[in-house]
Amino acid sequence: MTRPEKAKELFENGYNCAQAVFCAFEDVTGFDRETSLRFSAGFGGGMGRLREVCGAVSGMTMVLSCIYAATDPNDHEKKKALYSLIQQAAGDFKKENGSYICRELLGLAEKTSDPNPEIRTKEYYKKRPCAELVMCAAEITEKYLNKGE
Repeated sequence: MTRPEKAKELFENGYNCAQAVFCAFEDVTGFDRETSLRFSAGFGGGMGRLREVCGAVSGMTMVLSCIYAATDPNDHEKKKALYSLIQQAAGDFKKENGSYICRELLGLAEKTSDPNPEIRTKEYYKKRPCAELVMCAAEITEKYLNKGE
């Protein structure tokens, strides 16, 4: 199973969009499943259902950060390279999907949602593009795995 397929499967098994993408790359990040789920849990629904940056894009950002982040606060070139990479990856996602803002991707008028997650039913999955967005973010992440070096 490819990482994008794994991300989609994770989402369809009830994990949020950020968890699905981040956990699909556990082999790359080196984090175990529980740690990955904890780190990424709050980024679902555009960060805590605030409907801001899509959780799939946040998951993508987390994976790329695990690989390319500067750990020296004075390494400005490495910081710049990471930010550039994230901007490119987010730009690819936006080009493919029209936005990287959760509420825009979902066609929601309101800026935020109440904190109660929706129950995952067949109808939920039919009306949401999230499974495909998660796959898209994972595909873009794979594309950038070897570009930041």
